[in-house]
Amino acid sequence: MSTPTLPDDSLRFPIGRPQLPTAPLTPAGRAPYLQQLAEFPALLKAAVERAGPARLEQPYRPGGWTGRQVVHHLADTHPNLYSRFRLALTEDNPTVRPFDEQAWAALPDVAVTPIAASVALLENLHTRWIMLLEQLSETQWQRTFYHPRYQTTSTLEQALVQYAWHGRHHLAHLELLGAQNSITI
Repeated sequence: MSTPTLPDDSLRFPIGRPQLPTAPLTPAGRAPYLQQLAEFPALLKAAVERAGPARLEQPYRPGGWTGRQVVHHLADTHPNLYSRFRLALTEDNPTVRPFDEQAWAALPDVAVTPIAASVALLENLHTRWIMLLEQLSETQWQRTFYHPRYQTTSTLEQALVQYAWHGRHHLAHLELLGAQNSITI
């Protein structure tokens, strides 16, 4: 099965680019993003099963990562994102450490680690992450961290929106694989 033909930006950003809030959100405004983070591991597992093992070894777009790399990227990235919340809650506007996502995706463990290991890591991480986020006060949601690669300061609310988008963004990449196969992990 071939990769669908869409405009370049549609393949790279199939759900569009993130739209971050510029004003504080209400608890009701945060609720959909919390739900997206909570549901993400189950949706990831289902997307992996729909893609199947053969399609997960193929890129979702020309020049893009394979499905395998996308799943392992999520398991590499989301612990970093969770840590950014914890740093912002315990330090004043900490500078977070970026990492070379392309280099991490090319490390040798990506080719040999079962995808199920990364899915399980994300299931447990998201359980813990949601438990933390559900306890935050309105003041804590406004705490910040600084990202040197983008030279931006983000509130935890903005990070919530960004990171919920990140999961949906990569789920859409896995959906682009469009396989009819099914596997159990």
